[in-house]
Amino acid sequence: MTIAEEIDALTDPSFMTSLARGLAVIRAFSDQRRSLTIAQISHRTGIPRAAVRRCLHTLRQLGYVDSEANNFSLKPKILTLGYSYLSSTPLTVSAQPCLNAISRTLNESCSLAMLDEGEVLYVSRSATARIMSVALNTGSRLPAYCTSLGRVLLAHLSEDALSAYFARVELKAYTDKTVVSEARIREILAQVRNSGYALVEEELEIGLRSIAVPVHGASGNVIAALNIGAQATRVSAKKMREEFLPALLRGAQELSILLP
Repeated sequence: MTIAEEIDALTDPSFMTSLARGLAVIRAFSDQRRSLTIAQISHRTGIPRAAVRRCLHTLRQLGYVDSEANNFSLKPKILTLGYSYLSSTPLTVSAQPCLNAISRTLNESCSLAMLDEGEVLYVSRSATARIMSVALNTGSRLPAYCTSLGRVLLAHLSEDALSAYFARVELKAYTDKTVVSEARIREILAQVRNSGYALVEEELEIGLRSIAVPVHGASGNVIAALNIGAQATRVSAKKMREEFLPALLRGAQELSILLP
């Protein structure tokens, strides 16, 4: 089902289809697709070209979108839409000093993420160097099933929530090491739940190794995940378990204490 079909299927009389379409147009852009034509946005969202054109015209008038010839791109003003949340949520405010300390100690990039609509959403990050072909920043999204952050978060979902996740996600292979079997992923998630951490080796991108641990809220529920990512040629899995894991566990404990 396309985004447009999901929008059209809603029957709530108070639901604003035009607003939903505008937000869908914004989300059509990504790190890999920074410049799009009307036809490309229509294809990605399923929204008719005429409606896409009106959305882009409105967004351009408001200063959120720029255009050159037939190509459109987001402008920096778009960041204001999410900044209020990211700058005010207790998790983000509390996390940055902790992430900075871990990053300085290990000299590696450290990230904090939450599960949002079946994807890993980066809510805070302290980066030492770019280790992926795609730049990761606060607000970036990655698939959950093949990342250490995502596996920690998926491992602590209820059975119903996990089944709903698998029902809608496309298990795509990003490398020849990506696990795309639901049964096997479920086995891995059980191991993550029992061990208290997730270690992923080159499943999202060749040359990338990462390790993550859960962050618990005051109620004891897992509300986020904390991870370290590094180049596989430089940092072994053994080093991640023996040196990085203890630092992450201490950081996660610190965050849990700080959270209300």
